[in-house]
Amino acid sequence: METDLRMESSLFVDNIRYRAVLTGWHFNWTELDKKNRDKKTISVPVAEVVGVEEGRVEILPQKSVEDTDKDFTVFYVKRSSSGGSYGLLWRLGQTQFSCLSRVLRDQWTKHLRAALKTHSPLRPHRLLVFINPFGGKKKGRGIYQSLVSPLFELAGISSHVIVTERANQARDHLLKKDLTGFDGVVCVGGDGMFSEILHGLIGRTQQEAGFCENDPTVNLHPCPLHIGIIPAGSTDCVCFATVGVIDPVTSALHIIIGDSQPLDVCSVHQASALVRYSVSLLGYGFYGDVLAESEKHRWMGPLRYDYSGAVVYLSNRSYVGIVQYLPADPVLSSPRDRTRCLAGCNVCSRSTERLFPHSSDSSSLHSSHYSQFNNDSEGEWVSVEGRFRCVSLTCMSSSCPKSPLGLSPSAHLADGTGDLILVWDTHPLGFLKYLYRHTSSQDQFDLPFVEVHRVKAVRFSLPPGKEEESFDEIGGQNDVVDDEETGYIETISSTGSQQHLADSEPELTKRQKTANPFLCGLCCNKAPAVSVWNCDGEILPFTEILCRIHGQLVRLYARGIEDGAAMQDYIEGNDKRERVSYIKSFT
Repeated sequence: METDLRMESSLFVDNIRYRAVLTGWHFNWTELDKKNRDKKTISVPVAEVVGVEEGRVEILPQKSVEDTDKDFTVFYVKRSSSGGSYGLLWRLGQTQFSCLSRVLRDQWTKHLRAALKTHSPLRPHRLLVFINPFGGKKKGRGIYQSLVSPLFELAGISSHVIVTERANQARDHLLKKDLTGFDGVVCVGGDGMFSEILHGLIGRTQQEAGFCENDPTVNLHPCPLHIGIIPAGSTDCVCFATVGVIDPVTSALHIIIGDSQPLDVCSVHQASALVRYSVSLLGYGFYGDVLAESEKHRWMGPLRYDYSGAVVYLSNRSYVGIVQYLPADPVLSSPRDRTRCLAGCNVCSRSTERLFPHSSDSSSLHSSHYSQFNNDSEGEWVSVEGRFRCVSLTCMSSSCPKSPLGLSPSAHLADGTGDLILVWDTHPLGFLKYLYRHTSSQDQFDLPFVEVHRVKAVRFSLPPGKEEESFDEIGGQNDVVDDEETGYIETISSTGSQQHLADSEPELTKRQKTANPFLCGLCCNKAPAVSVWNCDGEILPFTEILCRIHGQLVRLYARGIEDGAAMQDYIEGNDKRERVSYIKSFT
């Protein structure tokens, strides 16, 4: 029960009298009728107050200030339905209050700002912002300047902005430059820009902690800096899966109030070397082929994914492979339990206690996490072999506007596990039914040729005798691999960190963009022996890989998807509690 009454007085909004009450955690104002009886009450959590300004102030779409002695403006988070999306849109709400005197106005602004500092200690004060001016519809710079920067200025956040000029510039900056004084890193772009930030921060953290990223048995150190995502790309799946909407203002407000959402990360290794990190989709077969085909049609923009999906589906391909996985504890959760990972998820909260049982300091945090990881490695691996339409591993639901529930609707953001989806070779119409169910609320796992397992680690390899065919597909038909790939492996093994990525990126990019041997159109006479891996929208030039899930390795400025109905109940219940608390404070 909240009884910390800090300030109470009469205020006016549009010449209507209100009783305003500031308690420790909430700011309420209640309309009064002519007989001094309560009418409508508006309650805003102090943690969701964005800023307080003297005078009558407007911020969006353009800032304007009317400097008056007795007025002040409060800016706060205001929620609204997002229409077809499952999350809630956040908007900048504002109310302009008039006081009876300037002294009273100064008291209100002083107390509100003090409450913000007390009850919002995790808000960022200085951010490093990377803008991708080329992603999506090339509107990243405009989105930041018109929508995000004014909000950061209102909240008193200083930003160091870097507009990137080349691929991996953000990653290289994070690996090499001084990051002292920054509370977080913000990317304005799509999933590609987020991946750069992810690789840069994880690599930098492991360098400073003295951990070798290339060793798949080493559990990585959690990153101290938060990541904020302002969606402005062709694909914004990570933003959609962690916020529930693709909206720059909503994401900016989550950053401002200092929301914190832990996120699992999957490390992908090949030949005892780190290849890449993944948070959304690691897909072999159909999803790998779609990405490889789409690279031929980049001129089509986002439409290339739909076109390539149709081409690959009509090609009717499947691939042999051996999948080994380390199951997670089925008692904790299941990919078929029909729960959703929403804001305040109990499964993820319990996982925090399980992954970090003694996290009072950074050394004990790593020690407990490392022990848990080693115990996991002693579990019993399960092996399956056969012909698959696709093999997918995801650390989140991987939901997007076209697939609102995602690849695995019950996957969790921060439980230290991933969902392994095996789609066995089947009739084309059966596979089409599986794909179609991603766009609806039907259970895509309720099909005889589909399996899903909650796992902590996965290995994929080719059956004996297929390795040479794999080399022919990847190396023999591509002039730039062969010896260079071996040199790539040696380089990354010797450094022990992500410095290798900056040095070897040109060769990798050249291999990816060379005429693709995996797809040759509908007239192909011979089906390819192997596919490629789609790792969060990037092609991996390897077939046999080892994947490990690292629980809560990074933190985002987000809180998970808010459930609209539950949030409305919370707001109504909170208003009722506030009124009871206010009455009891005077009895």
